[in-house]
Amino acid sequence: MQHDIVSGAEWLAARQALLAEEKQLAELRARIVERRRALPWTAVDKAYAFDTPAGRQSLSDLFEGRGRLIVYHFMFAPEWTDGCPGCSQLGNHLDRLDEQLARHDATFTAVSRAPIDRIDDYRRRRGWQFRWVSSQPSDFSYDYQAAYRPEQVGQEVVYGFERTRMDREDVPGTSVFARSAAGEVFHTYSAYTNGGDMPLSLTYLSLLG
Repeated sequence: MQHDIVSGAEWLAARQALLAEEKQLAELRARIVERRRALPWTAVDKAYAFDTPAGRQSLSDLFEGRGRLIVYHFMFAPEWTDGCPGCSQLGNHLDRLDEQLARHDATFTAVSRAPIDRIDDYRRRRGWQFRWVSSQPSDFSYDYQAAYRPEQVGQEVVYGFERTRMDREDVPGTSVFARSAAGEVFHTYSAYTNGGDMPLSLTYLSLLG
């Protein structure tokens, strides 16, 4: 990008104009956060199984006794030896996240379709500690718009709550679940390519121009 070289006074005027828009964005973001928190919930009636380092677990087990569960749909297909590079950039921010979420009665886990031994091998090679499980035993990734069948590739599907032509089997996203005191599990929120917030490093990169 080519940048204009201006005087200090001109730079200040341009920065103040941008600041006004940044304040509008902050106000809009605050309203969106409130609307996000006020979304209705839908019950999860289907039983899902996950392979984890501790063995086979249910969706309810992934909460680890807490009231909320945040799932990152990490692109890692069964035949791949490495996870998606873009998802891996986010992965660099996930260690110790669960420790912070625990203070807010929430748990984090990444979920991929790759087998658990391949996930564990890649996680170790990257030096990551965050929890990462395999959805391979169930339809979880398909049901939550994070994976598509081979016959759906090249066809129009629903992704990110919109109709779009799908060009791959695995896609990224984030889903949030809640669990009641009685053990009922609810789907409360999902966001995909255009719906989530950027990790801190990408936010910083956006400042570079």
